[in-house]
Amino acid sequence: MRIPITFGFNQVISHGFGLFLFTALVPTMHNSVDITSWHLALSGALTQVSYLIGAMLLGVIGPRLDSGRLMLITGSLTTFLLFIMAWLDNTTMMIVVLAIMAGSAAISWGSIVELVTRYGRADRTATNLSIASSGTAWGYCINGLIILLVVPLLGWRSGWVAASVLGFITVYATYRLLKHVRAQAQDQEIEVTFAMGTGQLLKTVLRERTAFLACFMLLLVGASSITFSTWLNTYLAELSLPPALGGYTWSIIGLTGMIAGFFVGKLADKKGPSVALFGIFGMFAVGILAFTYRPAQFVMLAGFGYGMMYFPIWGIVSGWVSKQYSSKATMQINGIGMVAFGLGGALGNVLAGIIFDKTGSLSNVYMLICGLSVVLFALAMYIFLHERQTRRAQTVSYYPTEI
Repeated sequence: MRIPITFGFNQVISHGFGLFLFTALVPTMHNSVDITSWHLALSGALTQVSYLIGAMLLGVIGPRLDSGRLMLITGSLTTFLLFIMAWLDNTTMMIVVLAIMAGSAAISWGSIVELVTRYGRADRTATNLSIASSGTAWGYCINGLIILLVVPLLGWRSGWVAASVLGFITVYATYRLLKHVRAQAQDQEIEVTFAMGTGQLLKTVLRERTAFLACFMLLLVGASSITFSTWLNTYLAELSLPPALGGYTWSIIGLTGMIAGFFVGKLADKKGPSVALFGIFGMFAVGILAFTYRPAQFVMLAGFGYGMMYFPIWGIVSGWVSKQYSSKATMQINGIGMVAFGLGGALGNVLAGIIFDKTGSLSNVYMLICGLSVVLFALAMYIFLHERQTRRAQTVSYYPTEI
């Protein structure tokens, strides 16, 4: 468990702090820093663009660089920038720093995918990756603890300092872990794996079934999950529901995500990725369907389904891809998948904004999300049935009928 837990804390630093700590601390920063709604919109847009750029860079230059070194560089950079955030008063500079951390986060996750698929146990790939990807949910929880325990006593700047201290500890632990697994790899003669050129990567994603479906799946996940989370509190306010209901829902999302990685990853390793995908997309679809029918009664059920799907999906998809491709190629395909996810989130939010502007209500937006969740479930069912048919065909070829 040392590998997934250490890499999970890297997700805490890169995603939990690098992407989400700012929005968590904004209410406490208003008195000393001039932050307007325009700044928040700009920071959201630039961090998404930077994340996409980081994912694209990963697909192009990642295979040429050592993933362990990339991970240490991105972790050190994010730790340093978290500390710098504690001393900034200029909002524009803060947005620039946030954008850099977002690009670094994308590269960090790609490095985790490559390292786990190369050095981790093959029979625990999905579990290890799902636990690591759930580090983002751990970050949600730690952000809450920082706001509740640290900031009231020492101020908002102390929140950034606390995050940077945890970042330093994580980078050191990662360095020790990489030193250990590399020593083991030398003993076991684990070799550097095959990587694809840019042209071959694009052809693979467009023409080969597993790579294409993985990226298409992440496109739909981005369009549904990001749109759901972006507009959730606004929709609850539109329905005149108490703000506490949104708070409870987000707590359920974080808590569910913290435990989902282990259980869903175990399911994927024991029963196959298609079974895990079928299960998590089924729970997500049921939650969204119920929420669309009766928002007040089933919003927390939707949050549970969201947490069960959103956090482990990265590990399940990467583990599925790794069964067919090398660790470097898996990292590259994952990079394209992150780009697809970001594009899906951007397109979903743009479409939601248009619908809201035209109708003055978000009910149709959540009907759209409901439709996307059903498409994801249908896609998982297709993958499940196709893999079961493939296994049956392989069994028949091994045990031909005697005449």
